[in-house]
Amino acid sequence: MSVESYLERLYEEGRQADTSTSKRSEMMLNITPSTGVFLDLLLSELKPKRILELGTSNGYSTIWLARAAKRIGSQVDTVDKSYKKAQLAGQHLAECNLQDVVVLHVADGGEFLRGCDTAIYDFVFLDADRAAYCHWVDDLVRVTRFGLLVVDNAISHSMELREFKRHLSTNFGFNVTVLPIGNGQMIVQDVG
Repeated sequence: MSVESYLERLYEEGRQADTSTSKRSEMMLNITPSTGVFLDLLLSELKPKRILELGTSNGYSTIWLARAAKRIGSQVDTVDKSYKKAQLAGQHLAECNLQDVVVLHVADGGEFLRGCDTAIYDFVFLDADRAAYCHWVDDLVRVTRFGLLVVDNAISHSMELREFKRHLSTNFGFNVTVLPIGNGQMIVQDVG
């Protein structure tokens, strides 16, 4: 099965899983296919050496990142606090033959960031616990060699991201733009 066909199947399985439960921890909450294409295009253009994804889930978005990373000679670190989801993501990556460019981490995003070296990542994709983003912001900025930070759900959950967005632009002076792709992609760039 091609990676493209695998992604289509995995996306549909994720949608079905999300409608079959009311427990957020059991939902896959995958990005949209258009967001995956957007991430692929960004990575192809920017060619970052180190990519960080916070919020692995079942690995749907990770496959998009990993496929681009493999093509450009990059490496992906992906973090999820659910051991079960990380295992599932690992299986999906192996079935797509992308496990060699991804390191899966089972950890809280904030704890993971605190343990990272400074300016280690050229590209960060943030799709995790939105309530934690303001707590993570200093470490997110510290570990990112700007670079680019992309945040999913910037339109669908704009109120939840309002304070995070304000903090990035006011306290750090970053350029923050929201693009109407998928559920909305917040693009954070250093203008300095």
